[in-house]
Amino acid sequence: MKRVLVTGAGGFIGHHLVSYLKKKGEWVRGADLKYPEYEPSAADDFALLDLRRWENCLKATDGIDEVYALAADMGGMGFISAHHAEILRNNSLINIHTIDAARENGAKRYLYTSSACVYPEYRQTDPNVTPLKEEDAYPAQPQDAYGWEKLVTEHLCIHYREDYGLETRIVRFHNIFGPLGTWDGGREKAPAALCRKVSLARLNGQSEIEIWGDGEQTRSFCYIDDCLEGIYRLMRSDYREPLNLGQDRLVTINQLADIVAAAAGVSITKKHVAGPQGVRGRNSDNTRLREVLHWEPEITLEEGLRRTYLWIDQQVRAADRRIASGSSGTLENPSSAVRRGSAS
Repeated sequence: MKRVLVTGAGGFIGHHLVSYLKKKGEWVRGADLKYPEYEPSAADDFALLDLRRWENCLKATDGIDEVYALAADMGGMGFISAHHAEILRNNSLINIHTIDAARENGAKRYLYTSSACVYPEYRQTDPNVTPLKEEDAYPAQPQDAYGWEKLVTEHLCIHYREDYGLETRIVRFHNIFGPLGTWDGGREKAPAALCRKVSLARLNGQSEIEIWGDGEQTRSFCYIDDCLEGIYRLMRSDYREPLNLGQDRLVTINQLADIVAAAAGVSITKKHVAGPQGVRGRNSDNTRLREVLHWEPEITLEEGLRRTYLWIDQQVRAADRRIASGSSGTLENPSSAVRRGSAS
């Protein structure tokens, strides 16, 4: 039985990954600043640690064979476009200290979770974007500090493999979504934000939801179960270069909203408002993913959003009941929450 560390285990993907690895028979330690918000962790050991500090990374990696490095200060477009210094500082400290502590403690494998945000702006100016291949990251010009930090850490992993013999794997996520993730408060991403907005509109007998920009910006979205399978397959593989992980079906944000509405069984009208939108178009080229892993994501966007909407709708209704009873809730005001920050 391998001893595995998942950093960021209190977050969305990290929490799901702990459960996935436990089902695979691994001994798992989770590490994060916080426990998972929506259900208990399945980890054998959960360490509440600030991984920006070197000594805490040494504690987290003690006795560990393999590290899945997911810890990051992040959020949706509204967050990452407004907190450049904070993101670059916090994530750089986490990444440098975690990989060096893993080396110091003799870990054998280290998987780093990068992002499609590493891809340059000049390749993403058209909604009908050409799918991004892994080599398209250069010449480099990420849009935000978050993308620059991810790209630099990819190189850090490569150099630690070349100089110290630590077997590193690098995965570039393309918009992972699903239940048990942030859905409110400003750090949520587009699928969760739209699920919340549709749920609230339905709850309040409304049909209008707000969308940032004209809604014609495009993305591809990957459901969490496919993400976990891809992560595990990459860790077990011999492939050492950065690899895309996501769906390669391109949709507009307007289309994404319509799919959510269909999952909710309602009709919506869209009000387009000013707000951060990120790049104009982004899609994953999965050619290398299929070649390397002999696999690709299988869950349709419609099915993934159906599952996600059902879970977020439950959260919205539970919060509304708490507010109605005078208890503290996630949503201070359900009707105003339709207008709050999101990645949409």
